[in-house]
Amino acid sequence: MNINKEARTECGCLPDEAELEQINALSRRPLTAEEVYTFEVRLCDNEVDRDFERFDVAALERLGQLFVGKTGLFDHNWAAAGQAARIYRTEILTDTSQTTSAGEPYTCLKGYAYMVRTGSNEDLIREIEGGIKKEVSVSCAVSDTRCSICGESLYDREACVHTKGRWYGDQLCYGILEQPTDAYEWSFVAVPAQPRAGVVKGFHRDGSTLKDFLAERPDLLRELEALEEEGRLGRKYLSALRREVVRLGGLLDATMDHGLRSSMAEKLTEEELLALKQGYEAQLEQRYPPVSQLYRKEKAAAPMESDGAFLI
Repeated sequence: MNINKEARTECGCLPDEAELEQINALSRRPLTAEEVYTFEVRLCDNEVDRDFERFDVAALERLGQLFVGKTGLFDHNWAAAGQAARIYRTEILTDTSQTTSAGEPYTCLKGYAYMVRTGSNEDLIREIEGGIKKEVSVSCAVSDTRCSICGESLYDREACVHTKGRWYGDQLCYGILEQPTDAYEWSFVAVPAQPRAGVVKGFHRDGSTLKDFLAERPDLLRELEALEEEGRLGRKYLSALRREVVRLGGLLDATMDHGLRSSMAEKLTEEELLALKQGYEAQLEQRYPPVSQLYRKEKAAAPMESDGAFLI
């Protein structure tokens, strides 16, 4: 029984000596680290996919053995001209913090692939690194597909009467792919059956901070620090703008709770805050027009005739 399953890609660096030895075990002549480009591929996992099927962990482990040395193609086109890369080692990874829809710890098969750097594959390498070529699909053969409801073979219609994708009570029927017998190839595809399968990103934090990661790149570290300073100034500017909007709103309507007005201002963007500030200022100018602070000197009144005796 032939199976095609999709998965995703992680861009890599120069291989170390141990990886280079594994790569050279597949090559016809020894390759140097500078000659090869490596990347990591999540080939498949034990989650129920779009075809209402999943691999069990034993199947993933067997596929890990079968996929070493298998070539990477495009859209499962088995023409020799379409060969792009090759798997030189695999690894089973289990994440106990994630649980699949079947109630098992999430487990995936990860492949490490290489290609020889040539002028013709420079665009492909850039597309992998840019996230364009990302999803991949595996093509393999399995001995049987077991029903998740009754445990019988889904293709033995006398023993199993269930249909993949249908609900039986609160249970979804799906096929459990068992006992792989062969792995044919893996391909770059547009839409994978397994949503998580594909090129894996090569940035690992391991609990460290971004500054720790950039400690050996002072140029990038300075750029990060400059961005942090700009971010601090931006937050300071927005905070002052929000306070001013809240103040102007309070002058126009003292009945609204100050805390409520402040909470509303926190949700506004800079553009919305500036528009509101402009509107408040226009209303305040109409309500409280500016008054001149200079006093005009009144013309002195003409003296009365009775005061004439006192005039000098």
